[in-house]
Amino acid sequence: MEKINKIKELAILLHGNQKRKYTGEPYVTHTFRVSDMVKEYGGDEAMVYAAVLHDVLEDTPTTESELLEKIMSIVEPNIAMDVIRLVKELTDVFTTENYPKINRKGRKEMEAIRMGRISPRAQTIKYADLLDNSEDIMRNDPKFGKLYIKEKEVILKHMNKGNKNLYEKCLKIINKYI
Repeated sequence: MEKINKIKELAILLHGNQKRKYTGEPYVTHTFRVSDMVKEYGGDEAMVYAAVLHDVLEDTPTTESELLEKIMSIVEPNIAMDVIRLVKELTDVFTTENYPKINRKGRKEMEAIRMGRISPRAQTIKYADLLDNSEDIMRNDPKFGKLYIKEKEVILKHMNKGNKNLYEKCLKIINKYI
């Protein structure tokens, strides 16, 4: 079986019965769309795999070492290490659990600054994630969508080293809804 299919099977396994908030579709449909977009915009093999797995550490009980072990059973060690680095870069650090005394706005601003420091490859994946989420949220929850879009505008001010074409698409989405 092709490696990407095994990575997708891994994402399905790890995300389990998680569903998309507004549509109720399996959560991985989002990560698969992000992965397809990353590939379409020239992402390399590790970037495509990381896009499929980008929410695993954030949204499942899977640990970093468990995820690395599972990835290494599918791809070469150097690619697995690259994938895990990208997934870690994409995993929120400034969460309510980690910073309960800082309000949402403060946490999001701190996360935006952090995202400005991640690799251009991880930023490219984040652009695809932002694009996929923005359309979904604005279509299904316009009230929250306004807050979400404002938060993404702050992130894009810091996070501007990834794929230029995807970055421009992100700016267009932001401007469309502001």
